[in-house]
Amino acid sequence: LWSSKFNSKSKANLCPDDGNYRTYLTTYFSYLLLFLIGHVRDAIGKRLFPKDYEQLMPHNGYAALNSDFGSFFTRRVKSKLDDCFSRPVTGPPGRTIKLLDRTSLDYCFNFKFTHTITQALNIASYNYLGFAQSRGRCAHAVERDILKSGVFSGGSGATVGLMTQHVKAEKLLASFLGVQDSIIISQGFATNSTTLPALVGPGCLIISDELNHASIRFGARLSGAMVRTYKHNNMRDLERVLRNSISHGQTRKLRGWKKIIVAVEGLYSMEGSIVDLPGLLRLREKFKFYLYLDEAHSIGALGPNGRGVCDYYGVDPNRVDILMGTLTKSFGASGGYIAGSKLLIDHLRRKSHSSVYAESLSPAVLTQITTSMKLIAGKDLDDQSNASNNAENNKDHRSLGEGQIRLKRLAFNSRYLHAGLKKLGFIVPGDMDSPIVPLLVFQPGKLLLFSRLMLQRYSIVVVVVGYPATPIVSGRVRFCVSACHTKEDIDKVLIATDEIGEMLGLKLAKYSSGNQSSKSTRKGKGCFTFWKIEEVISRARELVYDYQID
Repeated sequence: LWSSKFNSKSKANLCPDDGNYRTYLTTYFSYLLLFLIGHVRDAIGKRLFPKDYEQLMPHNGYAALNSDFGSFFTRRVKSKLDDCFSRPVTGPPGRTIKLLDRTSLDYCFNFKFTHTITQALNIASYNYLGFAQSRGRCAHAVERDILKSGVFSGGSGATVGLMTQHVKAEKLLASFLGVQDSIIISQGFATNSTTLPALVGPGCLIISDELNHASIRFGARLSGAMVRTYKHNNMRDLERVLRNSISHGQTRKLRGWKKIIVAVEGLYSMEGSIVDLPGLLRLREKFKFYLYLDEAHSIGALGPNGRGVCDYYGVDPNRVDILMGTLTKSFGASGGYIAGSKLLIDHLRRKSHSSVYAESLSPAVLTQITTSMKLIAGKDLDDQSNASNNAENNKDHRSLGEGQIRLKRLAFNSRYLHAGLKKLGFIVPGDMDSPIVPLLVFQPGKLLLFSRLMLQRYSIVVVVVGYPATPIVSGRVRFCVSACHTKEDIDKVLIATDEIGEMLGLKLAKYSSGNQSSKSTRKGKGCFTFWKIEEVISRARELVYDYQID
């Protein structure tokens, strides 16, 4: 099985790709048409049906509750796609997921449940290592802990909310990451948005990747520090921003910055790209800034031991000043963490709003975290008597532990889906080892059709993402691979995507990953060979291992 680790040959084989001018033109025209029709409907509706627009206009002495302009996109554009979003589900979001069927008679403004359930293949959830289960070691450990400790933590960590489970989980997490100490916070978004204000303030500088998550941006604005951005994962542009920022300092005050933090993500959730950590560390040594690394998606999903991008690149985690991550995606739980030096963590325990004011995590959630983390790390569980409860865990995979098996399955599935889609002719950005595999669709109408057809024809649930979560010309499907997916599941996704992509005209790639010695047989489509779906499925191992240099 493949192991997730940095491979320069794999990086070199990824040819850059993009859409053509016709694609961009039609995408802009699609949004322009939607905006034009929406504004016409608003103008007519406000005059003919004023009661339907009361919340958007001043009435009876009250100000408008919602901004007409601010809510326009949600009301007139996103509402057309609402059957593809917020789909109600029941049961655990594992390999498959159960959807509560619904229908709409007014163009997705209101939905009505049909009292039926559709079971579909789930390639939409952040369930990287497959720990979102209702049975197995983790689930049984959580069940026992609920009976023992209940579900309420008792308060914040600064009062009476620090239980023995919290202390054990934080020690285990620090050991797992290879750093001195860690603090667990009850929500991932709040981890970023309250940690940055505790570290920097006015007179400080935050340099942020242009594609950083909203929680980092929100925390940066909340801190009062100056914020500057650089081009996504571009170390040359980051160096330019650093040079200019340091040389000019605080322009109005004519003095240098109190401190500089560069904030990045380990794995970007919309792009599927992995941060250039070695390049960042070289710049850190040169310019002496603090490095803030958000591993919300990379922890547990990258590296031969599942310890994130430091493990992936073989870098000492102590070279990163502030390690942030979430305990949701790979661990099947909730919450976030900050890890690093003991001085850093002690400071955050006193200064972070999430530590002082927010409720601590439930003991049952902490049990899920520690149990799954021990399985990933290959440590013995406190009680091995439950191993027989999960038949899958009893399989002998040549002395590999359950955690290693999950990590290797995830790495194989990620590379197979990514390489397979590129070989079929789709535009697939991001890195081969990323469990997030985006497929560029561009036009909003095609996003809608792709999601509906995948569910209706193949019973596959996917996530579609468009503006404003992405640039207006970069609407995409986002596949989220899991260790619980089998090769047959990935085959099914490739077959469905191939058929629907051909129907919607989504095969726009100019390049194909794989053997560079082969010339393209598709006229005008670049330098490499594109394969038929049958060949992709039959040569899956070649697609995955072709990039290995060992």
